[in-house]
Amino acid sequence: MKQHFELMATYNQWMNNNVYEAVGKLSQEALAEDRNAFFGSILGTLNHIVVADTIWLKRFATHPASSKALGPIMELPAPDSLDQVLFEDFGRLHEHRQWLDEQIIHWISGLDDADLGYILSYHNIKGVASNKRLSSLVLHFFNHQTHHRGQASTLLSQAGVDIGVTDLLALIPQEA
Repeated sequence: MKQHFELMATYNQWMNNNVYEAVGKLSQEALAEDRNAFFGSILGTLNHIVVADTIWLKRFATHPASSKALGPIMELPAPDSLDQVLFEDFGRLHEHRQWLDEQIIHWISGLDDADLGYILSYHNIKGVASNKRLSSLVLHFFNHQTHHRGQASTLLSQAGVDIGVTDLLALIPQEA
């Protein structure tokens, strides 16, 4: 299972690099334009992914095997809402995204299959308590990113920018 999550962490970083490279072709006005998407703009959508990643990584940091690797995440302020815009400036958002992706790769590399079986207790943003298996939550974490990057890809396409190949298949190695 860990090997699959390492692949997903690499895919996450690769796709974020592709999306942010494509977004860099847009003006600040085009980036912030309300496109009637769930989080309004491309900037709003990318900020939402960062917000959700931060919330989840802070939860994951409470896992005994994750506290050291995710220590820098715990120093970040907790987002106030899922639609919070943490970064109006695209350059700062991009820099933070790259840093987050490195944190994710480092964290996943330190887990083992026993860690993934851990039952994590946490409260959602509305205060509802949950107890769920870490492996299932990590799967959700990566799926959530993919879902919203798909929305960003559509918004970019509508703005006339192609991000290229988006399939995980591109990163799955050939077998002999």
